[in-house]
Amino acid sequence: MGFFRIFAKIVFGFVLVTVAWVGIYRFVPVPFTWTMMGDVLNGHGVTKDWMPLSEMDPDMARAAIAGEDSRFCSHHGFDFKAIAGAAARNSQGGRIRGGSTISQQTAKNAFLFQGGGYVRKAFEAYFTVLIEALWPKRRIMEVYLNIAETGIGTYGANAGAIRYFNHDASKLSATEAGRIAAVLPLPKKRAAIDPHGFVRKHGNTLSRRVSVVRNDGLDSCLR
Repeated sequence: MGFFRIFAKIVFGFVLVTVAWVGIYRFVPVPFTWTMMGDVLNGHGVTKDWMPLSEMDPDMARAAIAGEDSRFCSHHGFDFKAIAGAAARNSQGGRIRGGSTISQQTAKNAFLFQGGGYVRKAFEAYFTVLIEALWPKRRIMEVYLNIAETGIGTYGANAGAIRYFNHDASKLSATEAGRIAAVLPLPKKRAAIDPHGFVRKHGNTLSRRVSVVRNDGLDSCLR
């Protein structure tokens, strides 16, 4: 009985701490992440400049929805259609693709580290449930767009906009927002000002989808 009592106390303490942690981040900007720590340990500087979603050009969020999670406003943290589709594509070989939602990516970026296999995935699912329960969708998107990598040592759409386009994220064009969104899946290997190749092509595609996201109300939870 002693073992189970100790185990129950550990579980209760973990839940209490993590709920409080997520609750604090609903109102307070995320100060630092494990991914940022990794950059510091690898000798890179960390550039970030938090910008509230209300000040950011809305096309940035629309481009993220277009590129990363078209059902962001309608799911509750997990897009099982996207997961099934990614699994089907991966079974056919070629480039491995994931089905993670913006909520899952936010949970991973804010509270966890990269890699880690199934154990990290389990914790990611747990934190995804928590942020979906405790944060509104606007807050999830706000945190995502402020802590996601947009280049080596660069975090957030605002810092990315300054790095690539020499102005902040309040003045992004649809094309610029699309190119930042195109960087998000592989920020250490892509640059939004790449004049050719995948980023330009995919970024231009996402910029055209921005109007679809707006007109079809796919960003309705952010308005």
